[in-house]
Amino acid sequence: MSDPTKHAFEDASNARPASAAPTEGESHAPRDPYAVFRFAAYRLFAVGNFVSVIGRQMLAVAVGYEIYKRTQSATALGLIGLCGALPVTLLALPAGHVADRFSRRRVLLVTQLLTVLCSIGLAWVSSAHIPMLRPVALANGALARLASVFEKKPGAHFDDPAVPLLFALLLLAASARSFGWAARGALLPSLVPTRAFANAVTWNANFFQAGSVMGPALGGLLIARFGFPFVYGADAVCAFAFFLLLLPIKAPARHDHHVSKGLHDLFSGVRFVWRTKLILATITLDLFAVLLGGATALLPIFADEILHVGAVGLGWLRAGPAMGAVVMGVLMAWLPPMRRAGKSLVWAVAGFGAATIVFGLSKNFWLSLAALALTGAMDNVSVVVRHTLIQLLTPDAMRGRVAAVNNVFIGSSNELGAFESGLTAALWGPVASVVVGGAGTVAVVCAVAMVWPQVRRIASLESVTKAA
Repeated sequence: MSDPTKHAFEDASNARPASAAPTEGESHAPRDPYAVFRFAAYRLFAVGNFVSVIGRQMLAVAVGYEIYKRTQSATALGLIGLCGALPVTLLALPAGHVADRFSRRRVLLVTQLLTVLCSIGLAWVSSAHIPMLRPVALANGALARLASVFEKKPGAHFDDPAVPLLFALLLLAASARSFGWAARGALLPSLVPTRAFANAVTWNANFFQAGSVMGPALGGLLIARFGFPFVYGADAVCAFAFFLLLLPIKAPARHDHHVSKGLHDLFSGVRFVWRTKLILATITLDLFAVLLGGATALLPIFADEILHVGAVGLGWLRAGPAMGAVVMGVLMAWLPPMRRAGKSLVWAVAGFGAATIVFGLSKNFWLSLAALALTGAMDNVSVVVRHTLIQLLTPDAMRGRVAAVNNVFIGSSNELGAFESGLTAALWGPVASVVVGGAGTVAVVCAVAMVWPQVRRIASLESVTKAA
């Protein structure tokens, strides 16, 4: 199939070679790194999103550590990822359809309330004395049989009645997030003009990564001081704060007559991504890199059994990738736009894989933290390039459905990567799981660069803006 943006993109990227000097107008154009903050709707959205990320990251540290403490099972850590991947995979396309047919702001408000309720439920299950009722015992038996297929570590056990309920609430929360992600990704471009969108993507990534530094570090401290239920309650407060900040936002009405009107449009986002080879290539690169190279799910094992740093050290390890990403994000906001965005993307994902290998082999806390920070810095380059391309090459009427496809690939790859890491760690041990995954990431980069050479030829993201 032909790529509907191919000729426009090539005209824009070939009009001036990457090595050529900028035009006179460009050389004197002032660069405003804070341009997007001049729009009130974006400010409210960004603050709310930042607060919700802090809460979600605190919860991620707490739930992984609590379930590992209750089961001593690497397979259980993988199942946390599966609970996140299944709803994204099964519900992402309907979620995109909903985001394109109904008010994106309203969808996001509803999903935030559901997130609040799930976090309150986690706090109750974590703190309450749960009786071993027959359905709970049957669920634990099923989990034990599944774990026995992979688990080689002695001492793993599934006899805690709270564990199946924790998994059920994680599954429900992930279902709500599937609809929230599609609405959130599609709402953002309507809050800022096109000229400021790349700046919005960069700062959005910065806020996410800053929240991903504060959230895990704070979560580790709160676990050690107050326990798991307090952290789940704090996440509920953060999610409700985002809900309140969304209320004053008045997203502009959409006037596109091609907004999704029926279920026959459900797969149109898939068709668009398949035809648009630049989007397909960048999504594929990120999908397999995260699927193979994700070590985050195994951090409770590394913190407890390899680095011996406990809950506080786990919080900092979990924050490590975000610390590197924040530094990289600030640099990208202040430095001139990437002149060779395609090559930067390829090298960044390869660097992500190499840093993952270093983390897997490290026995020193500070080297491990530095390697994780480097994975975050490299990943942030990939996120900014990929997300900017997707939004600028996608018509507004299809942004919800295309964002949903992106969530299937990227959102599920994070969770499926956690599932894969948990199972391979149960089979081979955590070190081998991480090192092999990092090497696989580097191999995927080489394959994508050969199959889709146009990725390497992407010049600046601003040229894509003009082509779009």
